[in-house]
Amino acid sequence: MEIVALSAGLAWASGIRLYLVLFLAGLLGRLGYLELPDSLTVLSHPLVLGASGVMLIVEFIADKIPAIDSAWDAIHTFIRIPAGAFLAAAALGTADPAWVAAAAILGGSIAAGAHLTKSGGRALINTSPEPVSNWIASAAEDLLVPAGLLAALKAPVLFLVGLAIFAVLAVWLLPRLWRGFRGVLARINGAATST
Repeated sequence: MEIVALSAGLAWASGIRLYLVLFLAGLLGRLGYLELPDSLTVLSHPLVLGASGVMLIVEFIADKIPAIDSAWDAIHTFIRIPAGAFLAAAALGTADPAWVAAAAILGGSIAAGAHLTKSGGRALINTSPEPVSNWIASAAEDLLVPAGLLAALKAPVLFLVGLAIFAVLAVWLLPRLWRGFRGVLARINGAATST
């Protein structure tokens, strides 16, 4: 159960804050608080910690500026989802290849759901002229990822139940986010054509 929760937790969190996940997992492994599978011990190497730490800072800053945040999320659609698939598979270590492949498929799906929910919500929030809602959402994500990883490590069953609830909410929320996003694009298009 612990390995399943770790695999799902890494995938879910990478869909929200990839570099925070990489840095936290590596740091916890380096400090001996998390026994990383052999396939993930590279995360605790000083060079990888340094690279993920630098990217963590860049992402932290980019996430606080609405226009940059939306562009960052769009680009990271092609990074977070494959990374989530990789992390989910790598968390299984040297398990049966069929299990590793299944973990990659499910991990990519979990990362995609988390990323699309996060980026869709933030795209709507970022269209607001006031910055406070963007900062609150960003800070919530900054706290949600470590809390989710901690739950995956310390209370795997609770985390998996929470992940199932998140999946149901994401399925309910994603069509609404898409309709809202299309509405924003239509308003922008209407304003551009009327001038």
